[in-house]
Amino acid sequence: MRESDERPWGRYEVLEERPGFKVKVLEVKPGSRLSLQRHARRGEHWVVVEGVADVVCGENELQLRRGEHIHIPPQTNHRLGNSTNAPLAIIEVQLGDYLGEDDIVRLDDDYKRIA
Repeated sequence: MRESDERPWGRYEVLEERPGFKVKVLEVKPGSRLSLQRHARRGEHWVVVEGVADVVCGENELQLRRGEHIHIPPQTNHRLGNSTNAPLAIIEVQLGDYLGEDDIVRLDDDYKRIA
């Protein structure tokens, strides 16, 4: 059974996990976004597979379309959002020595989950 979780912004499913990396699919509902966050011990690589992603990576804000990608280094503030009326799905590859969900520092959150 694959690990998956429903979140206020959509859902994720873990596709593969091995020492040093984890691969997830994230589905972001129209009009939703994840928290502005950073991770101490992992970087992330996002590839858009469906829809248009609104991305904050450090000081940069951009939109990525299907097939486009971005790397988010450890300790970099980042956010993923979907400002369209269509579904958004990305493949997220996490790389690092610790990949737990508790390695999240939320800086801003539409759902009041700051911690």
